[in-house]
Amino acid sequence: MATPCAQLIIRDLAVEYGSIPALQGVSLEVQAGDMAGIIGPNGSGKSTLLRTIARVLRPRRGCVLLDGEDVLRWETKQLARRLGVVPQESPISFDFTALEIVLMGRAPYLGRLEAESERDLAIVRRAMEETDCWELAERLVTQLSGGEKQRVIVARALAQQPEILLLDEPTAALDINHQVEILDIVARLNRTESVTTLIVMHDLNLASQYCDYLVVLKAGEIFAVGTPEEVITAPIIDAVYGTDVVVARHPRSGRPQIILLPQSTRAGATANGTGERVN
Repeated sequence: MATPCAQLIIRDLAVEYGSIPALQGVSLEVQAGDMAGIIGPNGSGKSTLLRTIARVLRPRRGCVLLDGEDVLRWETKQLARRLGVVPQESPISFDFTALEIVLMGRAPYLGRLEAESERDLAIVRRAMEETDCWELAERLVTQLSGGEKQRVIVARALAQQPEILLLDEPTAALDINHQVEILDIVARLNRTESVTTLIVMHDLNLASQYCDYLVVLKAGEIFAVGTPEEVITAPIIDAVYGTDVVVARHPRSGRPQIILLPQSTRAGATANGTGERVN
């Protein structure tokens, strides 16, 4: 069987903010249908990597290739049909309805001043149903809860019918119920619609549960890439985050889960009562 070609290739990427390096020689290949998590401490370059892939930032060196072609060469509307983005923050101060927000996702398919067709409306409705927010269609987005608003923003990205979905901390500031709700939606789309997914996450336990593999960034460089079992280990967490942890197994999934150790309990802490750490 032939090896599938990488859908997204990140090659020797270097990005700077002024003279301050944010990414330094990052290289990565993402296959079609992957669900990859990007993790690392604050300032490690996670959001910068996503913003460079989405062409919000221009690299000083290196390139991002989509199906073999540099994204900088893609026409804007064509790229928007391939990449859907859920940003870290989506400030909306105008009284748009949820339906109007999601309809904005059809902009890459419309000409100037062209109205949405029945097909566009059907695609938008499906996106809102997939994200469980169709019942919010006539609600003002400024009146929605954090979880409701985030579902609408994900629906807007899906209305673009992207092959690749980039999500920058989509569960930030949400309570645990809404965190799981959003990630369940994303995982279902990845599984049933084969939407390639790159997701920046701070919660390592959620990243471990939902992602096929994890890309660990430290100081703008890739420190490790692997399955949650390969990456979520006490030595790697200590080396990247400078934090002493115990790693146990989730009782249902078997995926690694981190147990944080307060300073006062670190000496001699165990996960299994035997005096040994579980990695």
